[in-house]
Amino acid sequence: MKVLTRYEMAKDTLAGFETVKNIFELREAWKKDFWECIRDVATHPVVLRMKLYPHHGNSSCYDHCIHVAYYNYRLCRFLGLDYKSAARGGMLHDLFLYDWHKHTKKTGDHFHGLTHPKKALVNARKIFDLNPTEQDIIYRHMWPVTLFRIPHTWEGFITTLTDKYCGACETSRRKQCKR
Repeated sequence: MKVLTRYEMAKDTLAGFETVKNIFELREAWKKDFWECIRDVATHPVVLRMKLYPHHGNSSCYDHCIHVAYYNYRLCRFLGLDYKSAARGGMLHDLFLYDWHKHTKKTGDHFHGLTHPKKALVNARKIFDLNPTEQDIIYRHMWPVTLFRIPHTWEGFITTLTDKYCGACETSRRKQCKR
């Protein structure tokens, strides 16, 4: 077993700090790039209307979509996939513009989980030019609930995972009402 001198220990420690510093710098750069990818989508007046609708727990539909978009971006960028389309598709995947908690009572549609991806895709196409990856993400994000709508892209498959993860986290953070 080799005994390290103080200089060698200090050198190893500083190298570790440099690595941590590089990670933080990369993380900040990715945050800025993420916002550049979705800025036009996230600031569009129709998309901003998603803030009016509750989604999971205490989060709005807009908040949920920002979370999914960000995790899509990070995972797809790390894996060398189309992270821009993943972020943009994630931001639009729930663009259905109604409170799904009250939807059944108002419309009689008991299958929001199955029908909202198509509604979101129709709404998104009205506003934005979508590439095939973005369309795949929006239309197929509810798989495996939508049994036969299996994602055709890796970015679409990742969205199915990030959507479930973010929904579970948001629901678990719901504030308990005081009695």
